[in-house]
Order: sequence, then C-alpha cells, then structure tokens
Amino acid sequence: MKIQQRRQQGFTLIEIAIVLVIIGLLLGGVLKGQQMINNAKVKAVVNDMRGISAAMHAYQDTYKYLPGDDPNATPARGANWTGVFAPPGNGNGIVGAAGDNPFTAAGEHTGFFSDLRAAGLLSGSLSNIAIGTVHPVNAFGGIEGVTWTPAFTGNPIQGMAVCVSQIPGAAAAAIDNTLDDGVPNSGSVRATVNVAAGANQPPAGMPAAYDETQTYTLCWGI
Repeated sequence: MKIQQRRQQGFTLIEIAIVLVIIGLLLGGVLKGQQMINNAKVKAVVNDMRGISAAMHAYQDTYKYLPGDDPNATPARGANWTGVFAPPGNGNGIVGAAGDNPFTAAGEHTGFFSDLRAAGLLSGSLSNIAIGTVHPVNAFGGIEGVTWTPAFTGNPIQGMAVCVSQIPGAAAAAIDNTLDDGVPNSGSVRATVNVAAGANQPPAGMPAAYDETQTYTLCWGI
C-alpha cells in the first residue's frame, strides 16, 4: 500500500523577506508621515508669529498706535469696535501685560488681539476673554500671546515680543533656527522650559540648549 506523505506547510525565506520589506516600508511611511506633520506644525507656528508681527505693524501704520495700547479703540470708530474686549489703551507706546506674562487674560495685550480682529487683521472672537479665545491657539495646542517685556529673568529682549507656549523640544529648536540662531538663550528668540504639562506661563531662566524631551515657551522680539 502506498503511503501518501503530507507536505509540510510554511513560509519560504523569500516570502519572509517580502513580508519584512513590506513591514519596513509601512513603518518608514508612518515615521515619514509623522515628520511631515511635525514640519507642517513648525511652519504653521512660524507663520502665525510672523503674521502677528505683520498685523501689528499694519495696525500701527493705519491707526498710529499699537493694538491694545490704542486710546481710540472705542465704538465711536465703527460697528466692529462695539464688541472689543478691554477698555482702550493708554497710548503710552507700550502694550502692558499683567506681570509681563503674555498668556494671562488681563492687561493691554488682551486688547491687542481684539483690536487686530476689529480692524480685520486677525480672525477670531472680539469679546470672549478666555485664554485660547482672545489668545490664538498654536499648532501644538499651546497658546500665542504678546508682551512688552517677556517675564524671563535676565531676558535682554526689550520692546514687543510675540510668544508661543507648549512647543516640543525638537520643534522649538526648528522654530528658533527659522527665526533666529537656534540657541534658546541668545538672539531675538528666547526660550524657557514649561514647568508642567499644559503650562502656558514661562518660568524664569533660559537653558543653553534645547532638550527634545522638554516643552518650551518661545518669545520672539518683533
């Protein structure tokens, strides 16, 4: 009687190699896609910071005052101005922020964003003073703010600065490299480490280098 031998089933080396190549391509695609997303977020934050700077200068050219500091930002100027948050500024040439903190919902810097929106130079609500509403939200989920003198100990930036919070370390370095010199404690861009997850207020002191495991608040002198 002839005995039929069962053929052993399994993968050949070639089949295993093909599967590994496919897995490698998929992983590479995922990592590349994540890098592209992060790069797009960096570009968005840089564009936001430049856009706020351009809007500020356009406002100043039109109304002869800085937004937020404008003493004539009243309903008498037109319908758009009836919902503007905060009383008019004092016209002293400085956009004051409570405690020099760019992210608090108090001070002329809150009116800064409302004035820009009333003038049609920035999108968003005119009157809601919630952080993240008056203050634009950046691509990394932090917020954007402005202040005359950033609240960093020993920070030599004098004058107006636009600030962004909760920026991951690698992205912070890329933003700094795009706008300045890539060093957190020198040049026109200064950075501090966020003290806690979700923290928007910059603590005192600036590191000498970016750490990819940290998140940062960056301020750019404009």
